[in-house]
Amino acid sequence: MENIYLILVVVLFALAFSDLIVGVSNDAVNFLNSAIGAKAAPYKIIMIVAALGILFGATFSSGMMEVARKGIFNPQFFFFDEIMIIFLAVMITDVILLDLFNTFGMPTSTTVSIVFEMLGAAVAVSLIKVSNDSSMALSQYINTAKALAIISGILLSVVISFSVGAIVQYLTRLMFSFDYTKRLKYFGALWGGLAITAITYFILIKGAKGASFMDPSTKDWIKSNGFTIILISLAGWTILLQILKLIFKIDILKIIVLAGTFALAMAFAGNDLVNFIGVPLAGFESFKIFSASNLGAGEVGMGALAGKVSTPTYMLIIAGAVMVITLWTSKKAKAVVKTSLDLSRQQEGDERFGSSMLARSIVRSAVNASNTMRETMPSALVNTLDKQFDSKNYEERRKELGSEAPAFDMLRASVNLVVASILISIATNMKLPLSTTYVTFMVAMGSSLADRAWGRESAVYRITGVLSVIGGWFFTALSAFTVAFIMALLISLLGLWVIAVLVAIAIYTIFRTHLIHKKNEANETEVGDFEIEEVNGEILAEKVLEKCKLSVTDILTKVSKIYVQAVQDFENEDRKSLKEINKTVRNINKKTKKLKNNVYPTVIKLQEQSIDSSLYYVQVIDYLRETAHCLSFITEPCYDHLDNNHKVFKPEQFEDLNKLKVSVQDFMDKTVKLINKGNFDQLNDLMELQSSIIDNIRDFRKAQLKRIKNEKAGTKVSLLYLNILHETQNLLLHLVNLTKAQRDFVDYQKK
Repeated sequence: MENIYLILVVVLFALAFSDLIVGVSNDAVNFLNSAIGAKAAPYKIIMIVAALGILFGATFSSGMMEVARKGIFNPQFFFFDEIMIIFLAVMITDVILLDLFNTFGMPTSTTVSIVFEMLGAAVAVSLIKVSNDSSMALSQYINTAKALAIISGILLSVVISFSVGAIVQYLTRLMFSFDYTKRLKYFGALWGGLAITAITYFILIKGAKGASFMDPSTKDWIKSNGFTIILISLAGWTILLQILKLIFKIDILKIIVLAGTFALAMAFAGNDLVNFIGVPLAGFESFKIFSASNLGAGEVGMGALAGKVSTPTYMLIIAGAVMVITLWTSKKAKAVVKTSLDLSRQQEGDERFGSSMLARSIVRSAVNASNTMRETMPSALVNTLDKQFDSKNYEERRKELGSEAPAFDMLRASVNLVVASILISIATNMKLPLSTTYVTFMVAMGSSLADRAWGRESAVYRITGVLSVIGGWFFTALSAFTVAFIMALLISLLGLWVIAVLVAIAIYTIFRTHLIHKKNEANETEVGDFEIEEVNGEILAEKVLEKCKLSVTDILTKVSKIYVQAVQDFENEDRKSLKEINKTVRNINKKTKKLKNNVYPTVIKLQEQSIDSSLYYVQVIDYLRETAHCLSFITEPCYDHLDNNHKVFKPEQFEDLNKLKVSVQDFMDKTVKLINKGNFDQLNDLMELQSSIIDNIRDFRKAQLKRIKNEKAGTKVSLLYLNILHETQNLLLHLVNLTKAQRDFVDYQKK
């Protein structure tokens, strides 16, 4: 029997290894988004700094391990076999949930997931114990006071982080403004000294008591000399930064951002490492207690877990090393970072999230409140505030950088890092497993709001995004509790053999999500970016024409193939193939939407003497977008028709459609050739072919109306058939207009 539980301990550590990988992929956003968003240093330098922070911070985690052993439930009331069921249910659930969130690029909280998983699994096992022995209540098994303190602390962190981030950023911007270069000459060293001293105090001094490598005498010395260390640190950092600024011309904000990245990575490792290895280590301690006794697994009490157990430093370092390797290799981490940067960037752009009624209401109320405040405040004060938050010059500098422009400036990045690392360090030293994701994300959102990054053009989409992420956090808590509860029940009722099945499900889930992530990456690559080479911050019209031609011909070639394939699949009643076609059509629509969204930044960067060419460029993109819409209005109804198991067309209808299919394919091939060659001498021939096809469509439509009149066609079939004819006609009209606009674009450039 002991061998079985040894295998289960090994399974726990294997799950911990997987959990470290999926967990770091999600939590990398916590300490990377500010440095990457501000482009404070090359990507490799940022990663090296973060990696060092993780390795150093891993050794500060030993105090937090107590949460995994006794933070949520009272171990003295459980036996060894019950404890192992709880731990296994927690780890299997954690791996599955975190990997799902990573796949879809949503930042979630490893702390919230582990807390609610332990709560769910412990409640499930406790309910079984209560049903077998009613002498103890459920509340006695669960450490309700500690659990409620943890949960309330996590929820409260959302409000506190957002508020503190907004207030500090507002005051900082008020002090330095967007044109902060001059003021940094005089106050930059002091600002950097304060920032790094704050980090030093909360991480080194307060965090020292949790470090596994420090002896008690060293910890006591640091504790008793805290104020002296603060003064020396403040003076030392201020003087050092001033010297570096004067002699070596080093940017002080870069040093602050990199120091903050190191500190936040360190705070993350110190606070969140427990989420990944705390449970397996607690399981290992439980196994040692079981092995030392001569009793059965259901007879060994776990009261010893309630005491203090130190975590070996080598285990923490190994876990830290796994986190570092994952940080460098994980592609899913980049997707999560992108979500955070999209919601906090200074400039508007292709917003990832849509609009929601709640977001619209919040923005409307905020605009009204802002207008009321501006009316009641003295005009001189309003003008002064507006001047401090005027980002016109910053935007000009950002435009000059083009694709190398940061998402926001380093002043805001320094605020994000300093505020977040201080809040996390305070919680760590209070032994509250505060969610680093919640803190860093909400600080970033608060600072972006205070920085007026959420203008009226983007506010509703940003707020919808923030609400979506917060909603995901609540979903994390609910799903973590529910899934862990179910898994613990299954293991308790069906026996230990079911663990193998659950682990297999976890492995299969990770494999499937990996495929989904690869597919999403492929789709993103297919959608692509519409980046055009710039010369001195300007775009040449001929470059726009070349890029436009390539994009148009690529999309039209795909449209032609899909149109033909859709008609064939509908005739063959191939529902699966039509479903895949619809996915491809959605990607084409995404690409055309992206092209249209890039109209504004492209026109802004066009050379002044080429600005008239933007008219033809806009027309081409508009007609291309409409062409893609026509295709989706054909393929989607066809799929819905088959999906609802309706009857397909009659042979004579398919005969007409197949004739139309051949004509349309020929028309589109000719269109692509004209655009590719840039010679439009045969445009009249193309227009004659269009007129001929439209005449055929008119005849097909008349024939269908006769069938309806003679009651030889059903309602659903008739509506779909007429819809295909109508959208095909629209597609032809848009294609000719597109070709004319492309011709005008080419002619204008020749002139």
